[in-house]
Amino acid sequence: MKKLLSLILALTLVFALAACGGDGDVDPTNPTEANETLVIGYTIYEPMNYMDDNGNLTGFDTEFALAVCEKLGMTPEFQEINWDTKFVTLDAGQFDCIWNGMTISDEVKENCLVSKAYVKNAQVVVMSKDVIANYPDVESLKGLKFAAEAGSAGEAAIADNGLDGNYAPVGTQLDAVMAVMGGQADACVIDITMAKAMTAEGTDFDALTFSLELTTEEYGIGFRLSDAELCEKVNNAIDELYADGTLTALAEKYELNLAF
Repeated sequence: MKKLLSLILALTLVFALAACGGDGDVDPTNPTEANETLVIGYTIYEPMNYMDDNGNLTGFDTEFALAVCEKLGMTPEFQEINWDTKFVTLDAGQFDCIWNGMTISDEVKENCLVSKAYVKNAQVVVMSKDVIANYPDVESLKGLKFAAEAGSAGEAAIADNGLDGNYAPVGTQLDAVMAVMGGQADACVIDITMAKAMTAEGTDFDALTFSLELTTEEYGIGFRLSDAELCEKVNNAIDELYADGTLTALAEKYELNLAF
């Protein structure tokens, strides 16, 4: 009798597990069936990734990443990172990709795999509206005190244009804008995408404006050099999101220019 009862209980358990595994439900004993998490490295950089009035992360890259993860059946997890050490921490496995308006450069391509370019960008000079007309070209800017985010394309543009004679790196692009607003710097160099958002009428920095595109560039997503398969999957998802109009709508919402 005991053997018969044991057999009945065993069969009941088998059928119960089979029922739970049907109709598309995830079997918790099989991790390959669970959604894979994509840990996304970002910094606060409006309009790509920033906090809205309710304290929620939003922005073009945030929405873009969510749409790609939905296409790939992955679960997004956003992690704020130190931009200056982004490649070291990426390689260390602290996150899976850098998705934060990263300019595609030779240095970037040496340190990580890069997705296809998705947004056009430029490095621009931000100054007070009251004085910017006095600086119509690069030569006139020499001697000014500049700020830029350490390790950024803005920092590289300052050096490439010979404007680093009186230059001080700061932690973020926002810090660079605040340095100009507070008088610690005469000017800063940041992405035009951020400059448009930060200096728009009605913002905290509408006393500033921007001019002089020092460089033109494109944004890409960075992956570990060993993650070619993941990079390819994301590129395929980007193609689908462009084809169905999702990326075009996002670019219009955030007033950005796509690279396609």
